[in-house]
Amino acid sequence: MQMETFDSQDLGEVEAFVSRIYSRMHIGAVGERTRARIDRRPLTAEVAFDDLDYSFDIGYAAEPPDVLIVCDVVSNTIRSDNGGSADTFGPGDQFLISRPGLPYSGVAHASALRFTLLGPAVLDRVAATGDGTAEPVRILDHRPISRQAHLRLQRAIAYARDEVMAAPPSPATPLLASAVSQFLAAGVLQAYPNTAVGDATATDSSDGTPSTLRRAVAYIESNADLDITLADIARAAYVTPRALQLAFRRHLDTTPLGYLRRVRLDRAHSELRAATAGDGETVSAIAARWGFTHTRFTQQYRAVYGVPPSRTLRG
Repeated sequence: MQMETFDSQDLGEVEAFVSRIYSRMHIGAVGERTRARIDRRPLTAEVAFDDLDYSFDIGYAAEPPDVLIVCDVVSNTIRSDNGGSADTFGPGDQFLISRPGLPYSGVAHASALRFTLLGPAVLDRVAATGDGTAEPVRILDHRPISRQAHLRLQRAIAYARDEVMAAPPSPATPLLASAVSQFLAAGVLQAYPNTAVGDATATDSSDGTPSTLRRAVAYIESNADLDITLADIARAAYVTPRALQLAFRRHLDTTPLGYLRRVRLDRAHSELRAATAGDGETVSAIAARWGFTHTRFTQQYRAVYGVPPSRTLRG
């Protein structure tokens, strides 16, 4: 998916563009309209990163969007009226400028902003509500639950922007794009209050058995090359996602997705060992094929195998 750049001094053009990429909105401006620039870098059809730079004060009133937008303020301030609550945010702050199904409005005071856009389906997959058996997850407030949670999500976004999106020219593989999307969605669910909460039931506890674990492990090892989610693994094991998590924690002291990452690491290790001189294989290409960035792969590979992946590839 290609980067898209918009740069204009015409207020009508700005309104048309933001209405197309976010949701229909009306905008107004104060001051000399010298520049409005938006750079969009899509990761998938459901996840994108936008850099916005307004050199004038711009007011906006938008209809309910179909995406969630995390806003990180880079410079100056933005006043956001979101869900009946008005707040002003400055450099270093983060908030949800929009949530699916809710109108939003405010004023950006000659601001530089960074948006991270997530489609609701990504959140549902991570919350294991995307299988039609539960209500879609809803975010309950536009403010993070704590500064610590906000900082963790900022680090996750920085990793996606600065490492994944800045990687060499070839597009992210499906597994890498999916892994990063789920990583960001999990960060949002940890940082903002939402409906994907609840304790394990008595049935979940009784289902967290070795038999459940065996079914899940067999499914993971047979499908590690596919874009599978927690909900997929739970369905294959005939239990709820919470029961599945209990089984892995009790018997392997890990999580289902942690086990999936380890299986993929092992598959990448096998490909590194099987590579031959002149076949064009690289550490980055093998890592991306199995859902890892080069840096993360190198760190995890060295921790497990005791050597950098480049040594295995050369050997």
